[in-house]
This record gives sequence, structure tokens and C-alpha cells, in this order.
Amino acid sequence: MTPEEVGRRVVALLAPVEVTASVSGGQGYARATVDVPPASWRDAVRAARDDAELACDFFDWLSAVDELADGFDVVVHLWSTRGRHGLLLRTRVPREPATVASVVDLYPGAGWHERETYEMFGISFDGHGELKPLLLPPEFEGHPLRKEFVLASRVAKPWPGAKEPGESEAGGGRRPIRPPGVPAPGEWGTTPTPAGAAGAGEGPRGGTPARPVRERPARPAPGDRPARPAAGERAARPAPGAQPTSEEGTA
Repeated sequence: MTPEEVGRRVVALLAPVEVTASVSGGQGYARATVDVPPASWRDAVRAARDDAELACDFFDWLSAVDELADGFDVVVHLWSTRGRHGLLLRTRVPREPATVASVVDLYPGAGWHERETYEMFGISFDGHGELKPLLLPPEFEGHPLRKEFVLASRVAKPWPGAKEPGESEAGGGRRPIRPPGVPAPGEWGTTPTPAGAAGAGEGPRGGTPARPVRERPARPAPGDRPARPAAGERAARPAPGAQPTSEEGTA
């Protein structure tokens, strides 16, 4: 089946639910992309698996895209090993509450992907049953793949070159603005936080300790330096180990 045929078949199976079918980019690797409402998410996945024409018997991957104020796009890619065609199903959920039905009972392989999406984006999958930490430690706070999540490494060390499309590669660009509550680059490491850092967190923070400052001896003032001997005086001095002449011996 062509991507257009796959999209039309999904639309017919989900009627009268309003869905939108399109074709992704990629030329020879283009896929049928079908946007469905969250309430029809499981029905769409089940139809793609059970329909004799679609026969999407292989679960490829599931993830999400942060669309900021518009919510999150949850995307799943399915594949038919018999028909050699793929299908992208997509649904959009609001940021609060970010919840969609789980498809683990339809594709057991989705368990790992739903756990990762829950951990990285904060999207809950109703019916999963084991949404526990997968890649991050249990004490980790926040969801790293949300666009409002502050990347401390980016704040501590600016990215080289252009930071956004359209900025000059030779530097310049916008003046870096530190997000509220994030320490300045000089405050990272084991050096205690300077006074008046507005609660950035006092005490050591790990990393490479700061090098101790070495004290160098003060250089003498120009007037206090010993005068260098003149050229004639340097020539008159005997070389080290030289025997004195007869005149110097009798003097």
C-alpha cells in the first residue's frame, strides 16, 4: 500500500471520528501520518493492528514532541512486515493534564517507550501500571525533554557558535540571559557561593576544585634594582678560574 492508501484506510476505519491524514516527508521513506483525537488513540492503534489490509503487526517506537502552549504530540510508528508499509499515528494532549491511554496491552513492546515518555515529558499513560523511573535516578526532579526545562550545562558553558538559526556563526547574536534561579557560570564547582548570590545554593557542588592562587614575590621598583656593570667593566673582569697576570699579582 502507498502512504496515501494507508491514510485513507485509517480514516475509513475510524469513521465517523474526525481524523486528518497526510504524508510525511522523506521521499521514498515517506509515511502516512494520521492525526486522531486523544479519545480515539487506542481505537486507532487497534485498527492498525487488526485490520487485514493494514496488518501493522510490528511496533517500532513511541515518543512525544513538546508544542509548548499547544500541549504535547504523542507519536507512535507502526510497521507491517507483510505489506512493507509504515504508519505514523499522532494525537495531541494538553499540558495539564498530560494523559493518554496506554497501548501496552495491544503492543507489549510499548511498555519501555511509554515509561521513557512519561519520565522525559511527564505524560501519563492510563492503564500502563508500571510508570516508574527508567533512565533517571528516583530523586531526579523535572522532565528533561520539556522545552521549559533549564539545561544547567548550557548555562554553565555557552554553546559555541550560533545558538539559534539565523544568528551569526562568528559570534555576536543576542546577549546571553541567565534564567531565574540558575547560578552564574562562575558559581559552579566546589568553590563556595559568593555572598549575595540570592539563594543559588551555598557550599560545594562537585566538579573540579578551584586551583589555589600562588603568591609571587614582589618585583623591585626600577630605582631599587642593582645597576648593571658597563661594557668596559665586564670586559676587565677575569674569567672564572683564570690565573692573575704578573701585574695583578704584584699590585
